Amino acid sequence: MAEGRITSFHEILGNEMIKEHFQKAIETHRISHAYILTGEAGTGRKSIANAFAMTLLCEKGGTEPCMVCHSCKQVLSGNHPDLIYVTHEKPASISVDDIREQINDTIMIRPYSSYYKIYIVDEAEKMTIQAQNALLKTIEEPPSYAVIILITTNQEAFLPTILSRCVQLKLKPLKDFTVKSYLTEHLSVPEKDAEICAAFARGNLGKAIHLASSDEFKELYKRVMNLMKNVDTMDIVMLLDCIREMKEQNFDIYEVLDLMQLWYRDVLMYKVTKDMNLLIFKDEYRMINEMGQKIDYAGLEEILKAIDTARTRLDANVNMELAMELLLLTMKNPS
Repeated sequence: MAEGRITSFHEILGNEMIKEHFQKAIETHRISHAYILTGEAGTGRKSIANAFAMTLLCEKGGTEPCMVCHSCKQVLSGNHPDLIYVTHEKPASISVDDIREQINDTIMIRPYSSYYKIYIVDEAEKMTIQAQNALLKTIEEPPSYAVIILITTNQEAFLPTILSRCVQLKLKPLKDFTVKSYLTEHLSVPEKDAEICAAFARGNLGKAIHLASSDEFKELYKRVMNLMKNVDTMDIVMLLDCIREMKEQNFDIYEVLDLMQLWYRDVLMYKVTKDMNLLIFKDEYRMINEMGQKIDYAGLEEILKAIDTARTRLDANVNMELAMELLLLTMKNPS
């Protein structure tokens, strides 16, 4: 279930406490006027917001949308008059005019066909200070039927006065096995691929779904695996050539580092446990075992630390080739 699809609560993976919070609020008729749903893109924020909206508007009045009444069908088709998705023309910001025209100027008009009138603001962290102040006036004295849902990746961008007047709900990453199961059962992704995508996505289902269908990720994975398997035999010039080629093909160097980290995590895990079932790269356990026999624990910890250091250097705008050369040298000659 990719983020944003309109569905019922029970079809949404994970975040049980947040789903229960909304369902309990519906059951007890204690709906707040303003909510903030925060989390990474791909974690299901939009899906939960949509499920909450559709359940509130559903004619059956339960804690799940029935999916068959006129109101649910209107939501599913994107035509419910009492569910408003706030849009913005400028990609980088939501202006005060966007908030005034789409929320403030219409919120006093009573709902057309439901008890509630619901506004969903995606990318709400893009609201300018003026836009937030305009919204604040509405949140402070909303009509009884109004519900405003702010969806964000960064609630730190909001004014303290906005935060204090909203119910704040933070979505958490899913367990790797939950993501892996979804990929294998719903999208028929082969188990070994699903394992890698789930580990790489770090509990973000939307990202895992994207990776599973991405030819670019498959190519990146192939290149990095080739690098990992030959780091001993290739000289530093050849290794850097591989990195340059990946950069020229616009592969994300941070994703290269993530894959390297997962690889050495497997080497360390197998060295400690000798249990291949704990590996992400199960198909490569022979190579992983060989590498673990050559490198001691201190060396593996040094390599993992060097990967983190490379990330820090890239964040600080250190030259990419220099940062990667220092990392590759550590990989070739750990203490």
